[in-house]
Amino acid sequence: MGLFGRRKVYYFYNPNTLNYERVYPSAKERFFVVLRHLSVGILIGAGVFAVFIYFFTSPIEALLRKENMLMKTQYDVLSLQLNDALAVLDNIQERDDNLYRAIFQVKEIPEYVRKPGVGGTNRYDYLMNMPNADLVVETTKKMDMLKRQLYVQSNSLDELIGMGKTLDERSRCVPAIQPLSNKDLKRTASGFGMRIDPIYRTLRFHTGMDFAAPIGTDIYATGDGQVSFSGWKQGYGNCIMIDHGFGFETLYGHNSRNLVTVGQKVVRGEIIALVGNTGKSVGSHLHYEVILNNKHDNPAKYYFMDLTPQEYDEMIQIAENRGQVMD
Repeated sequence: MGLFGRRKVYYFYNPNTLNYERVYPSAKERFFVVLRHLSVGILIGAGVFAVFIYFFTSPIEALLRKENMLMKTQYDVLSLQLNDALAVLDNIQERDDNLYRAIFQVKEIPEYVRKPGVGGTNRYDYLMNMPNADLVVETTKKMDMLKRQLYVQSNSLDELIGMGKTLDERSRCVPAIQPLSNKDLKRTASGFGMRIDPIYRTLRFHTGMDFAAPIGTDIYATGDGQVSFSGWKQGYGNCIMIDHGFGFETLYGHNSRNLVTVGQKVVRGEIIALVGNTGKSVGSHLHYEVILNNKHDNPAKYYFMDLTPQEYDEMIQIAENRGQVMD
């Protein structure tokens, strides 16, 4: 028996009838033929679709790509603008600390307050599924940082405005003159800093300035304020302390006589005591201290209402001597 097919029509030779008879495929054979053709068609269609997708863009996809590129461009521009805004804010913060706060003599705002963190590591997880996630997260972080720094700076400016409103009162309270008459500067005995102790002959830190003067010489309040101490103080003898507000205190030691009492209000230039030689002292003189925010400061920095620039320079040179103090 021989078989041959043409156009999917099959015949076989029947020796009994000596004729070629047509063979009709079974249902199973027809099913597999259809399945084979269908599979080939699907594969060809899938290949054509893949080629089309790879080399051609649908209108919807083109629109999405365009929107994505536009969004990326907008985020790039926003990121650059935020960089500029943060740079301007840094400049304002620098002037705030080094100019405005220096004028009012208040502490700088700590770095950890000006530039706080922006939350935990999971704060921006919700943005990670967006297109260009790294750019979006970085820009959002900059925005959060800018908002926090603006909040701190706004509060700082409000504080400075409040100080400005009390500037006149502050100017009266700052200890801005010498504590006794010393126009020729000859009464300047010793300055602020490391000095030789007159009794123990050792090097120690001198927390104020000494002014040599005869017993009974007038001592003046160097700024408006209220007497917080008037009496005997170990090492200082008869001593007066004045609270000027705004973080300022002054101390006047070794007096022969105190002329004010605790709680009494005084004004700049008012006589509060007389020079003496009480307490730990090797001669009649006034020991004068300026304390700012609970820390001793160099009194010579505060004579700007009492001395010309030339006199101030001379005062600094005299006060910088490394000689022996009088207490």
